[in-house]
Amino acid sequence: MELNFIEVLKSILFGIVEGITEWLPISSTGHLILLNEVVTLDASEEFFSMFEVVIQLGAILAVVALFWNQIFPFGKKGNERPLAKTGFGAYIKKDIFELWFKIVVACIPALIAVKFNDELEDLFYNYQTVAAALIVFGAAFILIERHNKNKKPKVAELSELTYQLAFVIGIFQLIAAVFPGTSRSGATIVGALLFGVSRTVAAEFTFFLAIPVMFGASLLKLVKFGFDFTMPELLVLLIGMATAYLVSVFVIRFLMGYIKRHDFKVFGWYRIALGLVVFVVFSIM
Repeated sequence: MELNFIEVLKSILFGIVEGITEWLPISSTGHLILLNEVVTLDASEEFFSMFEVVIQLGAILAVVALFWNQIFPFGKKGNERPLAKTGFGAYIKKDIFELWFKIVVACIPALIAVKFNDELEDLFYNYQTVAAALIVFGAAFILIERHNKNKKPKVAELSELTYQLAFVIGIFQLIAAVFPGTSRSGATIVGALLFGVSRTVAAEFTFFLAIPVMFGASLLKLVKFGFDFTMPELLVLLIGMATAYLVSVFVIRFLMGYIKRHDFKVFGWYRIALGLVVFVVFSIM
């Protein structure tokens, strides 16, 4: 791989698409597949397979930066539920530890996908699956939002999430891991909304759930690739990650503001339209 201005622009473009589509429930996989048909990195198939997963680390760092106070479980300042009133326990935030325990529970179903990752990619990583998943979950967003209209959410705070509900949401994340095009954020938000979780809590829990899942997926891809980078490959990867980070910061802030005043139906209609585009484009190629 040779580093030049064009390859840098391609890396930035992939980072922009990743930063936008990772957090909006519209499927990063579907968009990256379409983008790769138009813009192809001058790199090996092995590098690109790793690149499209590892640039997610940039997106994840945006979540960590934006929600640091809500996910870092240590510190005396702002500690409303300390483990103890004095000593080391006063620096432990019990409520945040409980949140992380729920995140771990929600990640358990995803371990199935990790174990059979290569087999699942061979079986389902095709345009028909992507298009179908986009359309099915797009319709699910529309139907669930219509069903929930004017209904008061049963879960309006993160602290109200039970371990059982966290596990159920994790099962929806497993669906996304098995069927590309479902959208990890889309599947978990659909699952949460289906069981009466508010839009804000559904989105936040989805963001937090992504931290261990995407760190783990990125690490597995890096190990499989072998950390054997040329300097141009490393620079392209870092540029893509940095772009994904910057774009993610903007998109996450936008989404959290948007869902306070609107529902998810617009994303459902967009998914259906994109699914039809994916099916038509690849059918005639």
